Amino acid sequence: MIIAIGGVSTAGKTTLATRLRNHLNQKRVCLLCQDDYAHPIEKIPRIHDRIDWEHPDSIDHLKLMQSIEAEKRQNDIVIVEGLMIFWHIPTQQLFDKRIYLEISRKSFHLRKGSDHRWGIEPAWYVDHIWDSFIRYGKPASKSNMLALSGEQSVSLPLVLQYIGL
Repeated sequence: MIIAIGGVSTAGKTTLATRLRNHLNQKRVCLLCQDDYAHPIEKIPRIHDRIDWEHPDSIDHLKLMQSIEAEKRQNDIVIVEGLMIFWHIPTQQLFDKRIYLEISRKSFHLRKGSDHRWGIEPAWYVDHIWDSFIRYGKPASKSNMLALSGEQSVSLPLVLQYIGL
């Protein structure tokens, strides 16, 4: 089974993916993060002389697809998470289950303001992250997926029920 988890930065994608992987420890589970499939920096688009990590062209979608397919052959469950996980249609076609975590723009700004993993981002770039998510990360339709609020801790039993485990 291949499970995709998408949502804006700081919505809780990695947290949910890790919780799910840890809960399913009796099975062979692999966790793939879309961020780990970024192209080399010199191949990533730029915005205002900064690296634009928020653009779909920053991701090597073919390499991510190949990894998903390889891990599927070796694992019972592959969990894939990322900001733009629902953007690339050929990758989407690999997913058996889709989970989308929603947070408000206000929550995003509050969380991003205290998230200094990559340093302090200028306000314009934080706005760019949100705008890019709306353009490239937000699913066109929420049918065939479990849409959950990322405003608080996600109910793991609800997720397990959705994926059938």
